[in-house]
Amino acid sequence: MAQEGQGVVATVKAIWVYPIKSCRGISIPQAPISPTGFRRDRQWLVVNSKGRAYTQRNEPKLALVGVELPNEAFSEDWEPNKHSYLVIKAPGMDVLKVPLMKSAETVDGVSVWEWSGSAVDEGPDAAQWFSNYLGKPRLVRFNDASEVRPVDPNYARGYRVMFSDGYPFLLLSQGSLDALNALLREPVPINRFRPNIVVDGCEPFMEDLWTEIRISKLKFQGVKLCSRCKVPTINQETAVACSDLTETLMSFRSDKVLRPNMKQQQGRVYFGKNMVCIDSLTQGNTKIIKVGDPVFVLKMVSSAADAAA
Repeated sequence: MAQEGQGVVATVKAIWVYPIKSCRGISIPQAPISPTGFRRDRQWLVVNSKGRAYTQRNEPKLALVGVELPNEAFSEDWEPNKHSYLVIKAPGMDVLKVPLMKSAETVDGVSVWEWSGSAVDEGPDAAQWFSNYLGKPRLVRFNDASEVRPVDPNYARGYRVMFSDGYPFLLLSQGSLDALNALLREPVPINRFRPNIVVDGCEPFMEDLWTEIRISKLKFQGVKLCSRCKVPTINQETAVACSDLTETLMSFRSDKVLRPNMKQQQGRVYFGKNMVCIDSLTQGNTKIIKVGDPVFVLKMVSSAADAAA
């Protein structure tokens, strides 16, 4: 049963953008919102020779790939110029600089999960760099001039993403991370869960219940609980996986625990909330959120069992 809002319940503690899917994120003080999520989020993708996505699920070494963009890239009206680069670094590798304005060849057959389409190939230098680091992949950019990758219409009709797993935003509270860390032998940092928006000031796992919130002046819909894959088990500093995290999450964040009345338990664990920005569908002024912005809850359900998943 939906409940009406409670006013300010938290503040934005951190904003993260992941320009290359499955590579390291960038923590930024503010982020413009585009129709596909935060600007530049998952705009690039590492693919194999058949165009299939490489992620930390099959290449944990992507966790060690650092990414930089110009500081002004997250200003409201910034546009790249001939001196603007995506800068990529990894242990034992020379620095790779990918021009943001370079026109490149379009390639077909790029695929992420169920989606397949064309993408912009970032050229032989990027391909050689990732081939040397990982094997035989290349780097592609989402072709927003011709491609649309829709969000699952069963959950949020009319929204779209670039190379994200499924939704434009992942929101997680600091309280939820603290509650998890209190149960672990070795605490884990927030980067294990790759959120876009980290909020602080609310009780642990309150984000499970949020179906509509407002951050500053922008409305967001809480679409579904985020089911987690193996990536959170991978140490983002070493690219080595551990099982302790999965076992702990299963003990109190599984569908069996949170949604005991489900007819078919699938052994999933949930941590964080997938979101869409309702106002991203409207035309008008640039939309931006900042660290420190207040979070208002407008609508919520009474328990995690009532939330979509």
